Amino acid sequence: MTELAFHFGAADPLAYTCRLLRKAVATGARVLVRSDAATVSVLDSGLWELGQTDFVAHCDLAASAHVRQNSPVLLAGDQPVAVVDGYNVLVNLAPDVPDNIDAFERVIEIVGNQESDRQAARARWKHYVAKGMAIQQHNLTERASG
Repeated sequence: MTELAFHFGAADPLAYTCRLLRKAVATGARVLVRSDAATVSVLDSGLWELGQTDFVAHCDLAASAHVRQNSPVLLAGDQPVAVVDGYNVLVNLAPDVPDNIDAFERVIEIVGNQESDRQAARARWKHYVAKGMAIQQHNLTERASG
């Protein structure tokens, strides 16, 4: 069964995602990131701006099969995500629920502090609960203040 976790209260969701991807890749995970094209473009830049020792290899979903096969992180912006072979983690930055979450071992929902982010996250949470999925919750605001 797919593990599902919500990471609430990310002050800067894209910077948090970059750090999360760095940690996930270090453990051997292969991660697909789902969002809109504009967000993926900013995330791509953020991954390139990590320090030299922190670089996270990544590519766009539109890359060739050979490049995707050799990239531990796949960025999907505004493209249908049907290609999941070899990727075991999905990071969802999109406001809607992904269609194929059962294809992943783990799904991570990152939620910023904007009211629109929280509203969309509530809708996704209700959808997952209605499907009978257990959800882990991580409050990033408590971590930052604690």
